[in-house]
Amino acid sequence: MTRFFTRMLFATAGCLLGAACAAKPYDGRVFRNDGLAFRIGPVPESWRPIEASEALLAFRDDDARATIAVNGRCGMDGDDVPLEALTKHLFLQFTERHVESQGLVRMDGREALRTEIVAALDGVSKRYTVYVLKKNGCVYDFLRIADGAGQAHEQSFERFVQSFSTLDGAG
Repeated sequence: MTRFFTRMLFATAGCLLGAACAAKPYDGRVFRNDGLAFRIGPVPESWRPIEASEALLAFRDDDARATIAVNGRCGMDGDDVPLEALTKHLFLQFTERHVESQGLVRMDGREALRTEIVAALDGVSKRYTVYVLKKNGCVYDFLRIADGAGQAHEQSFERFVQSFSTLDGAG
């Protein structure tokens, strides 16, 4: 997971440059694959799907100059690792980390940790809004990666995250 962002950025760049990008088991509302099953609300029209090898789902919001990614895994670290440690783990390879806000929120009937952080990877600073949720032995990460400190269009990401719900067959 420590190389999540690096791999995602390279995979995203490949798709943007025209490389072949395979479809994922996602029908526009429901994702089912490898023991994970969840529903998300409608994806905003300004988001286009992209392939990212380290994300279950990824989108690019060109208007907001932001990338959105959803990841999930079961049976690895869902029971005994605190939400704050799981969040910090996402940023291990980053420098110039500055947490702007962090707090617990309700998500799909559970506590989730929402973090806003500015951090640099290979000298490139971005603004990240991250949600980490543990439920039924699974960990879900929701990320919005944006250029600069602007928060334009972030409301659509917030609605997208809050629409998340697990389905039978997950975890």
